[in-house]
Amino acid sequence: MDIKEIKSERVAEKYYKINHPSGLTIYVYPKDGYNSAYAIFGTRYGSINTKFSVDDGETITVPDGIAHYLEHKLFESEDGDAFGRYAEIGASANAYTSFETTRYLFSCTENAEQALEILLDFVQSPYFTKQTVEKELGIIGQEIGMIEMYDDDPQWRMMFSLLRAMYHTHPIKDDIAGTVESIAEITPEYLYRCYNTFYNLNNMALCVCGNCTEEEVLALCDKMLKKSEPVEVERVFEEEPDTIVQPLVEEKLPVACPMFQFGVKEAVTGAHRTEKDLAVTEVLLDIMASDSSPMFRKLLDAGLVNEASFSYEYFEGTGYGALLFGGESGNPEAVCDAIREEMARLKREGVKEEDVRRSAKSLYGANVSGLNSPDVIANAVMTMHFNDRELFRYIECFSEITAEDVNARIQTLFDMDK
Repeated sequence: MDIKEIKSERVAEKYYKINHPSGLTIYVYPKDGYNSAYAIFGTRYGSINTKFSVDDGETITVPDGIAHYLEHKLFESEDGDAFGRYAEIGASANAYTSFETTRYLFSCTENAEQALEILLDFVQSPYFTKQTVEKELGIIGQEIGMIEMYDDDPQWRMMFSLLRAMYHTHPIKDDIAGTVESIAEITPEYLYRCYNTFYNLNNMALCVCGNCTEEEVLALCDKMLKKSEPVEVERVFEEEPDTIVQPLVEEKLPVACPMFQFGVKEAVTGAHRTEKDLAVTEVLLDIMASDSSPMFRKLLDAGLVNEASFSYEYFEGTGYGALLFGGESGNPEAVCDAIREEMARLKREGVKEEDVRRSAKSLYGANVSGLNSPDVIANAVMTMHFNDRELFRYIECFSEITAEDVNARIQTLFDMDK
């Protein structure tokens, strides 16, 4: 068994990465003096993985929404559901499916060993029958219906309208939960096929953080994990054009104030973005759009945005990437024009070294502050793992970034045609 200590002298923290004989990658992040424990058991499998092949076989296509459906079903067993087992020991449990991963988690202040045993047990014990699958159809159908209601969640609706305006073929534009029609096609056979493909331990990771030791976690993993033979999975995507689909989508919904999202589509290669790529982009966004930026102050002084709703992020993953800005405004067109103008200015003038240093220090501090929270740590470690990155390396990148790095990123990212 390969056990590696990952340590950062700069932040004075360490954790352990274990390549377990079962095939599972395990991370243990002990926090001395903490009473709580937080754990995530996840798989590199999300809503965009609807086409795939196994061991160079034929391409398999499964219904949209099946990853999310599978997440719901795994909590069930012949003896009841996992939520009830957690409630009996005073632990809180949850799960969620994103575009590229599915994660099962718990938090507790006592009985951490029992809680971890439950987690490792139910995620490795699928139980799908025709009767239980049909029962879940109604539950998820209601959930989808709530999402699709015009006046239910305009923010969610706007997000997918934006993605459909940017992406021609990439499944990132499709709702994570699927549609009522697509989930009606799900069968136990589909569920087992996806489970056996993507819930292979070689495709999964576990992170335990807080009141724990690597010895305790490993002892339980040795007992509970079922060895998996590696499976070669190819995730199949249609070629995505570099162009956008359309420049504007407008919908009329009953909201108190007009809402907007503005996206800049990135030309994406097949390679994963590195820790430094990510950090450089975040510094760029902070300089451009944070609440201390000239653009934001100009928009705020003109009454075009408010501090509570204005947001920005770098939205990225396998085969997709975009800068997203959003918020509420009585004049969304003017806000988007201001964002375009700032992009054009930055392409002409670039950023200054002192602005880069100030922004990098601020983001470094925010990331180090997050290391006080077991749930933030566990989610960050897992996100880094599934994107072939390492947490401390990412944090340390903020001390290395230069104006040259940021200005080079501006030239590749700010494409006015996208």
